[in-house]
Amino acid sequence: MKKFLHLLVAAALATTVAFGGNVMAQNSSEENTTELYQILNRVTTKETPSYVSLSPKMQSLVTIATLSALGDEDLLSANISKALKDGVTPVEIRETIYQGMAYVGMSYITRAEKVFMQECKKADIALPLPSAITVNDDNRFDEGLKVQKGIFGAGIDAMHNAAKEDEKHLSIDLLTGFCFGDTYTRTGLTLKEREFLTFVYISTLGGCEPQVKAHAAGNISVGNSRQMLIDALIVMVPYIGFPKTLNAFGMVNEVTNN
Repeated sequence: MKKFLHLLVAAALATTVAFGGNVMAQNSSEENTTELYQILNRVTTKETPSYVSLSPKMQSLVTIATLSALGDEDLLSANISKALKDGVTPVEIRETIYQGMAYVGMSYITRAEKVFMQECKKADIALPLPSAITVNDDNRFDEGLKVQKGIFGAGIDAMHNAAKEDEKHLSIDLLTGFCFGDTYTRTGLTLKEREFLTFVYISTLGGCEPQVKAHAAGNISVGNSRQMLIDALIVMVPYIGFPKTLNAFGMVNEVTNN
């Protein structure tokens, strides 16, 4: 009887609505049958889908980005496994992880990529996946600048012109070439999806309100809605907590309540 109850609870924790992008780590450890996980399960699989209008796929990608930024390998592994089973493509998941490299840093993203590759092997997905690179050393800055200006407009020129000589490599070369040239120009996700996930990554970090505000505005600029940003925060809040969530929500309000 005890074994049956354990299996029943474990199955309940793994169940989601539709794609249901939020799941608990799925293993035999009894730690995942605690009241803590029961609360997390209720919030993520019963409440969240009732309040958000994001597609199941985007709920999954938001969760994967959030957990990649937090470095939670167990929950990330479970969510990637579930996303693959529910039809989210390996390329979409990989690109969701890669979108965070310029925001949370390579240490977290290489860790997330390792988890992703492990899940691909479990699912018999052939690796490596097709390349998503569209730029080279000669054009990555120029192509990144096109994307950057497409999101943020002429203010980029003003920022470049105002940069001091000793900061140009950081605030111009790297920001434009690495953050936008190496990241946003990749295939596998649309520009709107990438900018949306950037908002997710930066909001997860906390303490980055100026950047959250800038990318909330960037999302509106590329055609994502205020409701999408709020929906993302609803998906994220069980993982990042209310202080980070409410601070990010305040930045969304500053951008969209004018």
